[in-house]
Formats: sequence, structure tokens, C-alpha cells
Amino acid sequence: MLYQVLLVVYLIVAVALVFMVLIQQGKGADMGASFGAGGSNTIFGSSGSGNFMTRTTAILATLFFAVSLVIGGITSSENQQVDEFETIAPVVDPETPALGSISSDEFPVIVEEAAAEAAENAPQGEPETDGNPQ
Repeated sequence: MLYQVLLVVYLIVAVALVFMVLIQQGKGADMGASFGAGGSNTIFGSSGSGNFMTRTTAILATLFFAVSLVIGGITSSENQQVDEFETIAPVVDPETPALGSISSDEFPVIVEEAAAEAAENAPQGEPETDGNPQ
């Protein structure tokens, strides 16, 4: 339950932070307000909205990072699900001998049988050439 509440708070803080950053004026926009271009008509007073918005943005940014750390701590302490590929048992063919079951005495016999089998399956006759010497 705490995790879902923190996610909702995280989302609200993130949207508010983006809104506060986008609503702020750039540094060059203060030049017109200092010469009387509507500076006294603001809802934040004649000094402008810089101090209020700057503090609000800093508070929202601090909340954003704090909630991020708390959510990260909660998710890191939870039991993680095991990946299905990690639990797959190796497939063992019962007719194939394991590597440890072949003794050194049987190894030459296996090689000789493989060589004899390859000789039987080899094509017979002259190899085809295209007439170019190599």
C-alpha cells in the first residue's frame, strides 16, 4: 500500500516540478520588469515571482529526489522474481554418454570408427575441376 501511495506522490511531484520549471521566466525577461513593464501587476508583488517560484522549484526537486530514493529502497528490498531462463533444466539425452564417462581407452576406438564412417560416406571418383590449375 505504501508503494502505491509513494508512486502517486511521485507522479504528482514530477508533474508539479515540470509545471514550475516551464512557468518560470528566463533571466533576460527580468529586464523589462525592472523598467516598469508590468512588474507591479503580478500576483506575487512588485518584486516579481522569482523568489517564490525558485523556492517552490527547489522544494519540489528535493521531494522528487527523496521520493525516488525511498521508492528505490522499497523495490530493492523486495524478493525478485526468478527469470524463467535461469530455472530451465539442461536437457540430457540418455543415449549420449557424458564427458566424464568416456575413458581414454575408448577414445581411439571412437576416432577410428568416425574415420571409417567418413571414408564410407565420401564421394567416389575423380574430383571435378574447372580446368584451372591451382
